[in-house]
Amino acid sequence: MSTSSKPRPIFIAALPREVASLVAQRGWRADTKLLSRGIHLFEHEHAIVACAGMGTNRASLAVEAALSLSPASQLISVGWAGACSDHYHVGEIIRPNVVVDVKTGERYFTEEPSEGKRGQEVIVTVAQPASVQQKKRLGVDYYAAAVDMEAAAVGRLARANELPFYAIKAVSDEAAFELPDLARFVTPQGAMREAALGLHIALHPPLWKPMLVLAKNSKLAAARICLAIEAHIQNGDRHS
Repeated sequence: MSTSSKPRPIFIAALPREVASLVAQRGWRADTKLLSRGIHLFEHEHAIVACAGMGTNRASLAVEAALSLSPASQLISVGWAGACSDHYHVGEIIRPNVVVDVKTGERYFTEEPSEGKRGQEVIVTVAQPASVQQKKRLGVDYYAAAVDMEAAAVGRLARANELPFYAIKAVSDEAAFELPDLARFVTPQGAMREAALGLHIALHPPLWKPMLVLAKNSKLAAARICLAIEAHIQNGDRHS
């Protein structure tokens, strides 16, 4: 059962690691009833966080699960993103004006930008992690700042439910950083098979350095995401 029937902002991340330091704080509690389906729900008096794995289908499940807890005041896509331009660096927060679904071409517009924000920024949502070549091409084709795998689904459901839509992304891999091919270690629920991945890395020394860099960068980006979520919650009245 929900602890509140008051509409609250719902934050949708892909993986619990992206929001771990936030939901570990006092006032948050885990709702475990959907863990068997790979859906992690975290509830606070002032907000809800849901994680159901990578990709648009899993993001849609996360939104549906969160809405079953409480009415939403807004939907916010949060999490890691890959930079499509050399102008963006690890840990930098991007709050796009527009999210583009590359598969369908649909565009989802976020609410008015916050004070001090630079001009229009675009995030593109794709089906698979993007390579260096793909990131640069997306940057050119869509004038994209970054690429992710979930924001468009959150935008689509915000539109369908007539809710304000925001996106808060932190750069975890810069435009020139080539992500290791990890697709084989992703479960049907959009999570990583951590044990299998760890063994694979241990047996392939060329992966040691890029994976260490990625882990360090992802940790920094997750910390920045959590700070940005806290600020968004604190400024909730202004964003409502």
